[in-house]
Amino acid sequence: MPNYNGVWSLSTQYQYVADWPRYTGIGIFAGGFTGSAAVNRIQEININSTGNAVDFGDLSAAKLEMASASSSTRGVFSGGTTDGGSDGVVNVIEFITIRSKGNVTDFGNLTTATRNFSGMGSSTRGIFAGGYTNAYINVIEYITIASVGNATDFGNLLGATGRLSTTSSPTRGLIGGGHSASNVIQYVTIATTGNATDFGDLSVGRDDLAACSSKTRAVFGGGGTGSNSNVIDYVTIASTGNASDFGDLTTATEYLGACSGTSSDRGIFAGGHTGSYVDVIEFITISNTGNATDFGNLVAADALSIAGCSDSHGGIA
Repeated sequence: MPNYNGVWSLSTQYQYVADWPRYTGIGIFAGGFTGSAAVNRIQEININSTGNAVDFGDLSAAKLEMASASSSTRGVFSGGTTDGGSDGVVNVIEFITIRSKGNVTDFGNLTTATRNFSGMGSSTRGIFAGGYTNAYINVIEYITIASVGNATDFGNLLGATGRLSTTSSPTRGLIGGGHSASNVIQYVTIATTGNATDFGDLSVGRDDLAACSSKTRAVFGGGGTGSNSNVIDYVTIASTGNASDFGDLTTATEYLGACSGTSSDRGIFAGGHTGSYVDVIEFITISNTGNATDFGNLVAADALSIAGCSDSHGGIA
């Protein structure tokens, strides 16, 4: 067995540091809304176990409705609104080093100040899709996660939409749902630029949902249909087609966040609104179907429209 206390392991010939468990399976959630004000909190969980979230650091400003993307080392948060409305929409992109707790650092800017959108990506590229400026937009833009700089145009969605969800494999990014309880799933090829292509349909159309993935399976959870939904459904990322039933969240929830960890085959859903603001974290085993199980709690019940990412999601090769 390797020694995880900062000494050499003869069995592996790798040197482990004292905080070895932080090397994979770190889930990050950022921003939120108390019902009257946005929050600047960044918090983390260990996806591979269960338990409550702990404080990680702070955003540059209190925000909600951001989009996020991540590699195995960096988490990136973009856009959002500082006041819960259109007056406070920002174009700021900022990042954290996932394995080092602390506050964000400036990364660059989106092409347009945007909120109510979603992010995904591979180990090298982050992609942000859709959203709301003064109207819903069809814009897709991208960044190279390892280098700072402004976002660049990628292509367009099938139509203008926001309040959507995104997730990815190492090669393909999926966009599911959207405003007015859309059931559309569309996809892009991450390594190339271009417009989105139709993939299929969700089992239930909804907005304000969340998505996570392994390298092969994308899972969509919760959202709104006119009322809160507890639906979880899934698709096989490499093939096009309609979503199939996966199971149910513990409670019908919208405006929630999600992340995943491939080493533990887990998808995490956190926060949101059930009729009141919640601090609930729950998990699924992505390769199996079934209902979500309690994981723990966020730092506070102010996690409406939080952004989630991790160091080991399905888009990381």
